[in-house]
Amino acid sequence: MKIETQCLHAGYTPENGGPGVMPIVQSTTYRFDSTAKIAALFDMPTEFMYSRFANPTCDAVEKKIAALEGGAAAMLTSSGQAANLLAILNLCAAGDSFIAVSTIYGGTINLFGVTLRRLGIECIWADAEADEAEIQKLFRPNTKAVFGETLANPAMSVFDIEKWANIAHKNGVPLLIDNTFATPVLCRPLEWGADIVIHSTSKYMDGHAVQCGGVIVDGGKFDWAASGRFADFTEPDESYHGVVYTREFGPLAYIIKARMQLMRDFGCYPAAHSAFLLNLGLETLPVRMKQYCANALAVAEHLQASDKIAAVRYPALPDDPYHARAQKYLPLGASGVLSIDIKGGRAPAMQFMDSLKLACNEVHVADIRTCVLHPASETHRQLTDAQLAAAGIEPGLVRISVGLENVEDILADLDQALAQL
Repeated sequence: MKIETQCLHAGYTPENGGPGVMPIVQSTTYRFDSTAKIAALFDMPTEFMYSRFANPTCDAVEKKIAALEGGAAAMLTSSGQAANLLAILNLCAAGDSFIAVSTIYGGTINLFGVTLRRLGIECIWADAEADEAEIQKLFRPNTKAVFGETLANPAMSVFDIEKWANIAHKNGVPLLIDNTFATPVLCRPLEWGADIVIHSTSKYMDGHAVQCGGVIVDGGKFDWAASGRFADFTEPDESYHGVVYTREFGPLAYIIKARMQLMRDFGCYPAAHSAFLLNLGLETLPVRMKQYCANALAVAEHLQASDKIAAVRYPALPDDPYHARAQKYLPLGASGVLSIDIKGGRAPAMQFMDSLKLACNEVHVADIRTCVLHPASETHRQLTDAQLAAAGIEPGLVRISVGLENVEDILADLDQALAQL
């Protein structure tokens, strides 16, 4: 089934209304005929029981996103950050470590480097472009995962998924990929060896900036038993009546464990109405991504001619350092996001942004409307200068999320703002 059709139909079943109908089951609870039935569900939750961790509307959207990514199963969360948190906590406990590349989103850097450290989980930072020998030195006996982003936010570097997947698997750990900017329309990391895919659905999947959300997609192919590092998957879970996830759930072990342990305890699950709105965004995702890419490429090419800009970072440009890799992983386009380095640094960059009239200065990205952000003073302001440099962020870097307005209007707005410098 082509991805355009999956966006419209995947996840629908006769039980939830069939094609074209997305039911909103706006309820926390479900009625059962006997206490024995409820007791059995607490042993093996095979039906909807409580909407803190599963809901029919959310389930339909989860099935759709899993189909789009080519995964075995998915679990929605209340935000992209919640998805990242649960994805790591499903693998790591106090005393464990995992590897993440330093170019990832600033909020994720803080989550991994500060908050998880307080919980006793160490994030080992890596250079995304390091060779295999250097990367191998980072692995320890307690390392449980590797994490990267398909398109780095905001550096716009392209992650070499296949290389990192091979290295991760040689060490018996899964590769987790944040695929938010690419979406499954432009890249499906599971096809390149990734094991778990994460999205902030607040971005392109939703598209309209109407609600926060996240999702974790389980590829279903990582062999938890053969790895030997994941006793929580292969030994009885005493918190859930001795369930052995690999034995009871096979290729669904990862996502079922995340739902039964973490979503049950953290409860960061979206409401049914949020899933309904997310589905509306998914139904137009292929059409929107095509136009985002076309508009962004036009903007990137136009801005390269400006003498006020030191560099334009957009992998679809032929002279971009990541162009060849983008051709491999992102042949249909490099999303609607690009970054520019304003000459003169922080002050001119902020002046440029304040001079924009059509583009919105906001803390968001991947919207239908064009928006801009200055990472060094906004989303990444908690990072040190060294961390900013490691993340590929210069003082004059401005992230531009190109929207779906007429591209001539977008260009005119950018030009008048640059003329103010």
